[in-house]
Amino acid sequence: MPIARLARREAVLAWWSPDPRGIIPLDGLRVTRSMRQSAKRFEIRIDTAFDQVVARCADPHRSGGWITYDVEAAYTRLHELGWAHSVEAWTHDGRLAGGLYGVAIGGLFAGESMFHVPFGWGRDASKVALMALVNVLVGDGVQGRLLDVQWLTPHLSRLGAVEISRDEYLRRLRSALTRPSPTEFAGPHGG
Repeated sequence: MPIARLARREAVLAWWSPDPRGIIPLDGLRVTRSMRQSAKRFEIRIDTAFDQVVARCADPHRSGGWITYDVEAAYTRLHELGWAHSVEAWTHDGRLAGGLYGVAIGGLFAGESMFHVPFGWGRDASKVALMALVNVLVGDGVQGRLLDVQWLTPHLSRLGAVEISRDEYLRRLRSALTRPSPTEFAGPHGG
């Protein structure tokens, strides 16, 4: 086993509940002209390469990497049980260019991580996957769903993420959990 893998395996598995909490309002995603143009270069798929998406998000060479093997294993199991999902951006010639994954419970999608291939053909792929996720969450007209991104980073802020207080988050969470899952995520635990 490579040294980098050994070091990652020994990391502590932590759970966070930030206050304030980062969310992307479903009517607030900032879609630039560049993102709209990039979307034409990709095919969106859901749950066809979950393990690959998590593995690419967990790449130890990524700056700020935090995804350990225990986290990978936990999310793989959640995916097998129908709780965790991936949204993937594929090139038209069949290359996985970017994607994201998270947990869907009722009308909540709690995003965990996203990645894109850092080459020209992967440009904006994670943003296109995020656009697709928002379209899935609003596509059937169900109101009150919630896209949780945990932390407000500069990158997510540029995409329209905002911070809300824990009290506001918990209010929105209670409401979102009563909503049905989008059909794309409706497995054994969907709405």
